[in-house]
Amino acid sequence: MRRIFLFICLLISFFAEAQKKRVPGRMINDPERLKALSILDSLGTITPSTFWPNIKPADFLQNLRRNLEQPYQMNTGRNTSFCAFGAVSFTCLKNEPVRYVQCMIDLYRKGEGFYRNIRLAPPEAVRLAAGKMIFQGDLDICPADQAWYLSLAHRFKGYLNFFNRNYQPGDENNMWAATNLAKFNRMLRKLCKYQLKSKGSDLIRPSVPKLPEFLQEKLAQGEVYLYLNNSVFRKKNHNRLQKWIPTHYVVLMEIYPGQNGNWVVKYWDGGYKTLKEVSVRSLKQITYGITWVSYNTTSDE
Repeated sequence: MRRIFLFICLLISFFAEAQKKRVPGRMINDPERLKALSILDSLGTITPSTFWPNIKPADFLQNLRRNLEQPYQMNTGRNTSFCAFGAVSFTCLKNEPVRYVQCMIDLYRKGEGFYRNIRLAPPEAVRLAAGKMIFQGDLDICPADQAWYLSLAHRFKGYLNFFNRNYQPGDENNMWAATNLAKFNRMLRKLCKYQLKSKGSDLIRPSVPKLPEFLQEKLAQGEVYLYLNNSVFRKKNHNRLQKWIPTHYVVLMEIYPGQNGNWVVKYWDGGYKTLKEVSVRSLKQITYGITWVSYNTTSDE
């Protein structure tokens, strides 16, 4: 009887945990976005942070406001390794802008912030770097984004970061900030509580006979993220690696038939929406990982 009782308790715990899983919305969460903007309005001004000495309060708040007003323009920089964090930020801003803003305000004021139960508390070396990045395009003038990406890169680690775990200036461009597929999926699960599914790996492409149709099907059901060898969808200068391994994450927005058997892919890539027409063969060659989250289940967590 005792074993049966324990089994029933475990079963109840399993289903209770399953109910806690969240799902993204089909559209930008406008009610929350307006609420997040009202939070910024109520702040007025804030005092300079002793934790982030190179970020001025006005620049920090202006950056947050821009992210809320134009959530699809959050930029990951020209040659950084922040693309995975950008893809995760895409869904955070789209679906949970209030949680994002509250976390960022605490991060600036206290040197640490919580996104759900995930504590972001970067060390001094990381905090001193935020606000000082140069030659990264739009990211140069977005100090709050620098703080957010650097904090995520410090908090989440995978095997690619094994030999470079402690930040030094310039590490945003190298393996310190790199993200393998398992780490990317873990970030989505931990930060957003998504019950996601994934195909592929860091070295072997997923076996999907009709890849474009498969992506169409998953995109109709939810959000889709692609882990790519960026030789075609290229925003970064990773020329030495791009022929051999995946190095890039994008958010799939649309995919539909083009001309001459090709397919048109519309994707979000670190602040920009881009269209590319590719052959089925090329699409299969560059796709190493597919992660998707369904809209179907609802939760209030």
